[in-house]
Amino acid sequence: MDTKRIRTTLLPLLLAALLPLGAQAAGHGGDTIRDEISRDLAEARREVAAELAKTRTELKTGNLSLGDDLNFGKRSKHRGKGKGEASRPKAEITPAGDFLVDGKPVAIDEHQRRELLAYRAQVIDIALAGIDIGERSAELALAEVDRGLFSLMFAAMTGSLERRLERTIKASIEPGVRQICRSLPGLMERQQKLAASLPEFRPYATLEADDAEECEEEVRREFASN
Repeated sequence: MDTKRIRTTLLPLLLAALLPLGAQAAGHGGDTIRDEISRDLAEARREVAAELAKTRTELKTGNLSLGDDLNFGKRSKHRGKGKGEASRPKAEITPAGDFLVDGKPVAIDEHQRRELLAYRAQVIDIALAGIDIGERSAELALAEVDRGLFSLMFAAMTGSLERRLERTIKASIEPGVRQICRSLPGLMERQQKLAASLPEFRPYATLEADDAEECEEEVRREFASN
């Protein structure tokens, strides 16, 4: 869901591949070059879809790691790993609702298992929403490139391609990104309930009351920029 990642990884690769072909197409064999590019873009779409499908499956069926993935707002940029976080053992929630700390199961009752499964499901839902946003961003970038070789060349040379892509992607994904921010208070509430029920979980209940507000503020800054 990071538009900067789209700009810094996907676009340079696409442009590096397409611009030399564009020079050839301008001289001769334009239809053949365009066909080749269309095939390459179709293959790129298949690869993106396959990779994201694999990621979704692994997320749903594998152990959920509890670590630094739920850092939002200022903390994600400035707080980093404190001494306690660096020494905190790895913790996971399995698909069956077991709670593992440093690879060893923690004794839990059925109520705690239900709470762990509910928390796991909530985190996975947020992660899946982020994957959906990333997939939409990639598809928008590929679709924009697929509009036409010569218009792409002109846009790339004038710098308008990047600006157009950024506007298009931002307009499409902003509602989904904001919704992720707005899901954080519910996730924090679930964390706190779980931490109260299961003391061993407390070091991993890292969300704070101002995280949702800081997340939305970061979104406002990012999506207001040109």
